[in-house]
Amino acid sequence: MPGLRLTVLGSGTSMGVPTIGCECRVCRSADPHDNRTRPSVLLQFDGHNIVIDTSPDFRQQALRCGLKRLDAVLFTHGHADHILGLDDIRPFNLHQRAEIPLYGSRETLAIISRTFAYIFDEAPTQSTIPGVSLHPIDGPFDLFGLRVIPVPAMHGAMPVLGFRFGRAAYLTDFSSVPDSSRALLRDLDHLILDALRFDPHPMHSSVDQSLALIADLKPRNAYFTHIAHDLAHEEVNAKLPAGVRLAHDGLSFEVAC
Repeated sequence: MPGLRLTVLGSGTSMGVPTIGCECRVCRSADPHDNRTRPSVLLQFDGHNIVIDTSPDFRQQALRCGLKRLDAVLFTHGHADHILGLDDIRPFNLHQRAEIPLYGSRETLAIISRTFAYIFDEAPTQSTIPGVSLHPIDGPFDLFGLRVIPVPAMHGAMPVLGFRFGRAAYLTDFSSVPDSSRALLRDLDHLILDALRFDPHPMHSSVDQSLALIADLKPRNAYFTHIAHDLAHEEVNAKLPAGVRLAHDGLSFEVAC
């Protein structure tokens, strides 16, 4: 199939950077790389556009990257910073005159159904609501010719999914990755993974923990995402080993499939 392009739509933590009310040096930074919307990526291939997670900043992200079409959404888990932008798919429904398929674990789809009950309650409405279909992920699946491999991980006590597609993988919001999932993350050209900050966190991988995972998996390139305002882009990049960098909003690269 034709090559796949991955674009990082958002690289920030759940509160975004700058964080409301914060006067720290990263939140006041003039470096545009330190301005981080909530975490999401866009996959583009063969005329198709797939978004992983609809963050609360999805509208802004879609406008910023000039997104004209949306063919599917994959969800990593049901936390607010990953699903609350779902209502903003409505323009794509109107333009495309079609439902948009949503893929996630059964638990994640149940959270979405509760959170956006107005989409699913079948009550008559004169308002525009998102048109969607729900597709539980039970294992690897094909999406418009792209093979998608779910990668189970843990986000504290919560099961979450990462995704592998070709020689790249996206694994945000995790604190641990079981050996069975590590086996799915070998031989990667690009790995995007959670690295919240330097200090440990009960639900997120730290910089040192993610570096240890990278040392085990040995991807050619690795990019940290879900980045808090503890990490200044240029300063931290200067300290990271070769082939490892902080992601930033707008980062884009080709992926071999």
